Amino acid sequence: MEAIIETKKLSHIYSAGTPFEHGALIDVDFTAYRGEYLGIIGHTGSGKSTLIQHLNALLKPTSGQVLLEGRDIWSDPKTTRETRFRVGLVFQYPEYQLFEETVYKDIAFGPKNMGCDEKEVDRRVREAAAFVGLRDEQLSLSPFELSGGQKRRVAIAGVIAMEPSVLILDEPTAGLDPVGVEDILGNIRDYHNAKNATILIVSHSMEEVARTVDRLVVVNDGRIPFEGSPREVFAHGDELTAMGLGVPTVTRVFHRLRELGADVDPSVYTIEQAKAAFLEALKRKGAV
Repeated sequence: MEAIIETKKLSHIYSAGTPFEHGALIDVDFTAYRGEYLGIIGHTGSGKSTLIQHLNALLKPTSGQVLLEGRDIWSDPKTTRETRFRVGLVFQYPEYQLFEETVYKDIAFGPKNMGCDEKEVDRRVREAAAFVGLRDEQLSLSPFELSGGQKRRVAIAGVIAMEPSVLILDEPTAGLDPVGVEDILGNIRDYHNAKNATILIVSHSMEEVARTVDRLVVVNDGRIPFEGSPREVFAHGDELTAMGLGVPTVTRVFHRLRELGADVDPSVYTIEQAKAAFLEALKRKGAV
């Protein structure tokens, strides 16, 4: 696989040289590959938010490098500026950052800053709106007339309209009801499939990332203790629990079954896998 964005021995120290000095990241080597759907998990204060803010040059490393397609994003001001368009970052509760008179203008803000002409801006706005499920007639509305879930779609569309090669979303489903969660995750998956963009999703919901991403990176105390497929990561149930993360509910059930002597796979992490595992266990016992 081809790396699109990576860090080399990345460290970030807050309040360096003061009594409040804190190492948020310590010699972190991180890689995201072109076209992958990656989950980043970690408890509050683990360093994951600091990590993603380095990836689009919002924060400058204390030491180490951030590379976009092999080039140091701080090598010159032009590269730094380009990175902020090519690596899109959607903050948690992005609807609070809406400010324009209409939905159209809010989505158009990024492409206009990129220097796109009027025709290109219009294409990007309408395409981004379609990706997040906004109708054409909603584009002329004030974003403040919309529901909370619709406002979030507008905010995400504003980043998608810049057509980033890497799209990072920090807790994109926070505060949404189950229907809203499924809608937003579906929108993100549609964008990923259509554009082959690299998606990085930060989440506290183990169930959510378990059924959404292809690979997981765990951040804890400013380091990455392990990473891998969801099955590989959730096999570290005890370590995740010690970090304050836990594992999906279904994984906890299967770990407990294993402890009780059942011949089941403890790395199961979705309902579909659980069903298949139960059937397999029953077959081994000749019950089906």
